[in-house]
Amino acid sequence: MASFGSIRCDIFDKEEKKQQYQAHILGLNAYDRHKKFLKDYVSYYGGEGKKQEKLPIKTDQDTLREGYRFIRSEEDDMDFSWEQRLVKRYYDKLFKEYCIADMSHYKSGKIGLRWRTEKEVTSGKGQFVCGNKHCNEEEGLTSYEVNFAYFEAGENKQALVKLVTCERCAKKLVYKKMKEKEKEESKRRGKEEHKKKRERDENDDDTSKAYERAHGKKLLLTSAGDGKADDEDNFDEFLQGMFP
Repeated sequence: MASFGSIRCDIFDKEEKKQQYQAHILGLNAYDRHKKFLKDYVSYYGGEGKKQEKLPIKTDQDTLREGYRFIRSEEDDMDFSWEQRLVKRYYDKLFKEYCIADMSHYKSGKIGLRWRTEKEVTSGKGQFVCGNKHCNEEEGLTSYEVNFAYFEAGENKQALVKLVTCERCAKKLVYKKMKEKEKEESKRRGKEEHKKKRERDENDDDTSKAYERAHGKKLLLTSAGDGKADDEDNFDEFLQGMFP
């Protein structure tokens, strides 16, 4: 049998809930009541404050991106962790005779290379079709041995690989070097022209000075000759005066 105190507490709780309902619920419209009920539900059963912190999940793609090597070494094959086994399984599925190139940033000299997949081998991409990722040219193809210098796993590496491209894409491989060569050639021609111009100016100055010296000497000689002729005329007049 319930005691008097517990009965009184129940009565007080019911009255308090009734007053709270009348004060906070009856005065609201249907939409506001809906929002309040949802808010109370979330706050009571667990909302943002009670959500468990989501830990970062490492997917297979993240593992491949982290552990992939363009050319695997013996040390890589000696690692038998599940990450390296996954990477090696993917690496073994690639076909490493010809490469596929990404020339999106060829103007800055940055060209990416990767091995071909089975689908690309079947379609002839990279061997019978231009190896540029964004080119499908099938005519005028040429095979090149490219010295691929790349940065991987904190190290600078190099590899000699084969790449088949069309004539237009082949120019993209050496675009930066050609531009640098043209720039150096332009500078060299500019220096040579400046040097020739300076030599011409110096020759013109020497010619002008020589002409001025020669012209000045001629004037002096002419003046001296005129003075001598005047002296001879005066002497003749003097002699005529002495012998009438």
